[in-house]
Amino acid sequence: MEKLLLLMLMLVTCCAVPQDLSGKVFVFPKENNRDHVKLITFQTKFNSVTVCLRFLTDLTRNYGLFSLATSTVSNAFMLFKTNSEDVIRVFAQGGSTDFLSLSFPPNKWHSMCTTWSSENGVAQLWLDGKATIKRFIKTGPIAGTPITILGQEQDSHGGGFNANQSFLGMITNVHMWNHVTPAAEIKRYMDDKHFTPGNVFNWRSLDYHITGEVLVDEESEVV
Repeated sequence: MEKLLLLMLMLVTCCAVPQDLSGKVFVFPKENNRDHVKLITFQTKFNSVTVCLRFLTDLTRNYGLFSLATSTVSNAFMLFKTNSEDVIRVFAQGGSTDFLSLSFPPNKWHSMCTTWSSENGVAQLWLDGKATIKRFIKTGPIAGTPITILGQEQDSHGGGFNANQSFLGMITNVHMWNHVTPAAEIKRYMDDKHFTPGNVFNWRSLDYHITGEVLVDEESEVV
């Protein structure tokens, strides 16, 4: 089944040309259970993960920022803002941990990076240049054909969306690596100074597919 899904993904995207989205943002203007961006990769195993992105929203409720699911684990890797105003919940292999006492006021651009190692289960989060403590989630690699979504939170492999958890706002500069990126490199990402692009998802060369009314727009201000 995994091989069939991977083959179908390859057939759909065989003619896709990666896009350089430098200076662009994804705009999610509506609350619903449909609009999203699917990020495309042919990698099917992740021993470790680093995800970085920048976002702006005025939401105070919960919402998903980044959702990677496999056929066996819907929350294989996810960044989720809870209803608490200062908490980001990170999922890995179905387990989760909450990073507390954060500060990300609405209507302001924020930079976020998260790392997780499948070997020891340790995760850490950086928000606007500041590192959190390290927390444990779960050990064991992510394996299987991934579906990675921006704008919605997956409760199943590629679906199970809930409008009350949809993201409204803008997302840009999305990068993902299949290793734990050193803190010095994360700082370069936060400062936007000569960092090494993601080797899974690279904003400067991104394969993606939009479903619904998600816009690709110019940056309206410095992010």
